[in-house]
Amino acid sequence: ALVLQSAPMTSLPVLAQILLACLLGGVLSLLAAALVLFGLPRRWLTYAVSFSIGVLLATAMLHLLPEALELGLTPHEVFPVLLAGILGFFALEKFAIWRHAHGNDSHAGSPSCENHTHDHHHLHGGEAVGILVGDGFHNLTDGLLIAAAFLADPMLGWAATLAVVAHEVPQEAGDFAILLAAGWQRGRALFWNGVSSLASLLGGVIGFLALEEAQTWVPYIITLAAASFVYIAIADLMPRLKREQQGIFWHGLLLAAGIGVMLLGSGHAH
Repeated sequence: ALVLQSAPMTSLPVLAQILLACLLGGVLSLLAAALVLFGLPRRWLTYAVSFSIGVLLATAMLHLLPEALELGLTPHEVFPVLLAGILGFFALEKFAIWRHAHGNDSHAGSPSCENHTHDHHHLHGGEAVGILVGDGFHNLTDGLLIAAAFLADPMLGWAATLAVVAHEVPQEAGDFAILLAAGWQRGRALFWNGVSSLASLLGGVIGFLALEEAQTWVPYIITLAAASFVYIAIADLMPRLKREQQGIFWHGLLLAAGIGVMLLGSGHAH
């Protein structure tokens, strides 16, 4: 059934699929911000984090890394790149160039964004713009990673897209809440958050044009994508769940569901 449903989608030109995948991620990010706008209960956002962890780890371990090996890299090439990628993403986040965000969005789904004011009263307009720039760079890189996955295999591209969307939802919700706490009007914050999220379209086009002529780089970019997903899951999202004291059963069930979704698709990656 999965193969039949995906056949029309995978018959599209690769560039069209890349643009559609990047656009989908941007739209869902806007929806996440809108959910914060209308006061989504915080517990639903934490449940989304649990599902995201499962999707990210399963995509990296069950799809991306095996694909990099099948494309010709040896384990002695894949795992040093994986290690370098994880350390590189840590360094970028540490110096605020890359922002997966997120120690400051623990109230991101609360009914009133006024709860953020005491946490972010020190956030100035320039810093809010810096958040958008950093998020735009992050989304640009997501577009590059999605393009590399599609060039390796369209089904792998859609699996990577699902993982990107999974981590964008809690991130964009948190970014939107921080902008509100900085004093931005809701419409302005929603608009610029959306513009930032659409930077992935530019990344997708750049990735397609660059990597189509340099196929030997595709497995390395895929490995870096796996490093990104592992880093986000372990460094950004898992620490949130460690602070949760309620709903442990549901968190575990949704984490397993995220892995299960990717397991069901693992037999259709080619």
